[in-house]
Amino acid sequence: MKIEKPSCPLCLVKSESIFNTLSNEDLTELSRNKVCTFYKKGQIVFYDGRIPTGIYCIERGKIKIFKLGADGKEQIVRLAASGGILGVRALISGRHYHASAATLEDSVICFISKSFFFYLMKKYPLLYDEIVQYLCSLLEEAEDRIISIAQKPVRERLAETLLFLNTIFCSNGKTYTNHKISIPREDMANIIGTATETVIRLLSEFKEENLIQVKGRAITLLDIERLKQTARGF
Repeated sequence: MKIEKPSCPLCLVKSESIFNTLSNEDLTELSRNKVCTFYKKGQIVFYDGRIPTGIYCIERGKIKIFKLGADGKEQIVRLAASGGILGVRALISGRHYHASAATLEDSVICFISKSFFFYLMKKYPLLYDEIVQYLCSLLEEAEDRIISIAQKPVRERLAETLLFLNTIFCSNGKTYTNHKISIPREDMANIIGTATETVIRLLSEFKEENLIQVKGRAITLLDIERLKQTARGF
């Protein structure tokens, strides 16, 4: 569902965006050239294998990027939140999307066309630098994930994932306690690379150890330092 366009110069997550180096004049032009859409929870943003025609900028909400296995089971590749972008790697490389994206909650996402995005890249060398840094961070995140899955037991991976999710579910991107993480246990298991039943069992153990509080689906981290020790170097 298309909605009234949020103003880029007044965007509350502008500082978290790759567009933070643009002038107010170009941010205003960006506002005129984008399309903003409201996505309900669970709605697909784009599909694996499709050809990108632009990039997506998350104004509000949380997104999971995932692949489907041969058995139809999801494997979550990464998560993105307000201020994040989607689809830039596929667009720049000229390739198809390598995964699908869907909302974890009601979200507002702005779409910027390929032509206007490339126009901004040529005009702002600093934007190009921001994109390079962004792609490097994605590569580093992927490498860390591979190492974690290969070398860490599930209990450590769960602690690491809870700390990571806490940063995703914080509006300012900083880890702190007393903030609720709300994500299906199946999705959490897909991030970690284990069975849903294992995640449920370990969450119960963490609760008994007073590391977390669980109310329904919502999880609150109670002891960040002990979780970091459990995760071993998060």
